[in-house]
Amino acid sequence: MIPEQVPNHVDGDDVPAASGEWIDKHRPADGSLLTRVARSGAADVAAAVAAARRAQPAWAERTVVARGELVRELALALRERREELSEVVAAETGKSLELARGETDAAIEMGFFVAGEGRRYYGRTTTASMAHRTVTAVRQPVGVAALVTSFNTPLANVAWKVFPAILCGNACVLKPSEHTPASAHLLATVCCKVGVPAGVVNVVQGLGPEAGAALVEHPGVDLLSFTGSATTGRWINETAGRRLAKVCLELGGKNALVVCDDADLGGAVRSSLASAFSNAGQRCASASRIVVFDSVYDEFLGRFVSEAERYEAGPVIAEAALERLLDAVRAAEAGGGRVLCGGDRLDRPGWWLAATVLEGVAPDADVSSTELFGPVTILYRVRDFDEALALVNDSPYGLTAAIHTASVHRAMRFADQAQAGVVVVNGGTHGSEPHMGFGGVKQSGTGWREAGVEALDVYSEWKYVNVITDPARI
Repeated sequence: MIPEQVPNHVDGDDVPAASGEWIDKHRPADGSLLTRVARSGAADVAAAVAAARRAQPAWAERTVVARGELVRELALALRERREELSEVVAAETGKSLELARGETDAAIEMGFFVAGEGRRYYGRTTTASMAHRTVTAVRQPVGVAALVTSFNTPLANVAWKVFPAILCGNACVLKPSEHTPASAHLLATVCCKVGVPAGVVNVVQGLGPEAGAALVEHPGVDLLSFTGSATTGRWINETAGRRLAKVCLELGGKNALVVCDDADLGGAVRSSLASAFSNAGQRCASASRIVVFDSVYDEFLGRFVSEAERYEAGPVIAEAALERLLDAVRAAEAGGGRVLCGGDRLDRPGWWLAATVLEGVAPDADVSSTELFGPVTILYRVRDFDEALALVNDSPYGLTAAIHTASVHRAMRFADQAQAGVVVVNGGTHGSEPHMGFGGVKQSGTGWREAGVEALDVYSEWKYVNVITDPARI
């Protein structure tokens, strides 16, 4: 199912890295060797960008309806191979097969949604101050799109970028995480089988500082779309910005979930568990801060910790990630924080951290403001709504936020005042769908939204066309 070696996919062919080198990829669930990944560099990136530039003009000449129909065929082909794709995702990430199936389904649904936009590729028509002039706005491709994805939801993340990119008439070079190479390669293979022309979807494997950096720096790339850390995102924005390339960044989060004194505590506990610990907490939208009113804090804490002690979050992606999380927990303890449950590596093969709940951590501590990307959450006690809202907004990030309350007044005030790109009332901090634009404010991104109709604005440019007529010539 997963080959012994995962190569690059350039101009319709599988090719090894020019260096001939490979990277070992291990299973997060047990640490065993899963496959070896092509270790690409600047030469491989240059070949992929050249292939994309050759293929893009002819691809853009097809109507958007025709491109949408091909995206639909791609989604159908993915649905036919749902189980195979899910097994690949589960092996690469360590998540359960059930979660992997859900991710595969999300990628398929993204394909169907984007395909439908081929029939709704709306422009605009407006008036003008000059008589006999008609002004229309139409979408045009950007050109070659570099798509750099994270490991946490590899197939869905790829679908969010590849589908709208090619619908809009771009060719792309995909650089997946070195932790999840096989799912990206499999999608590229399916693209070829359904008739996506060679060179329209290319995949370059490898490490971020090598293959990823070369892709960002390549002058033949017109658009950079990146999902990952704020630190890397800043470098991408600075580097691509020097040549005025278009940059879409979906970065980290330090998302807060508020539990009010009138909340359904059972629902709040369930939402908090799923938001904090599902997918091993490796979500940009995970609830890493849980803010609870003082009057219900003790009851919520008891119920939440009791459930967290029984929650199997799953393994994190790599040994280095696990060590980083353990260091963060120890730093929180050194600063006066208390570990209510978890905090230790589980005694089993692979990279497993017990679901971890902290309290007594200062809001301005590093662990309160840094994205951990693991099954670690912090409880905070607040007096009232105003203190809760202030704590929610006291973050360098602004991706998602949630509130549990029976009051429509509180809910609407929170929705208006929370500094986040996504707000949820009486639910979790995660759970975006293909038709919903997703992205954040502050250090969570550059303002673009992926998924939804808003993704078309990332992967296309507006052109305004003025047509002036002369009534005397009728």
